[in-house]
Amino acid sequence: MAELIYENESYMRLTSLLGFIAGILTTVSFVPQVLHAWRSKRCDDLSWGMLLTFSSGVVLWLVYGVRLWAMPVIVANAVTLALLLAIMALKARYTAR
Repeated sequence: MAELIYENESYMRLTSLLGFIAGILTTVSFVPQVLHAWRSKRCDDLSWGMLLTFSSGVVLWLVYGVRLWAMPVIVANAVTLALLLAIMALKARYTAR
């Protein structure tokens, strides 16, 4: 019985590690876009439809993660949402010019 509990704990640690790695990779993929938009002062190639639809999906994933108390899902989607909000703020700022 003790071995089963240890195997389950080890399995859950590996599952959480995989979740955090996946979250880091998908979240970090937005950093170059934010930096590019900031440096070029242009976001006209990003549609509001895509940004709003994707952000809605990220918010739903965040709520899902909170309901399950799944830290990899919560952290990855909270950071992704912050990056998306930064991109949308830059788009609004640079479109107004």
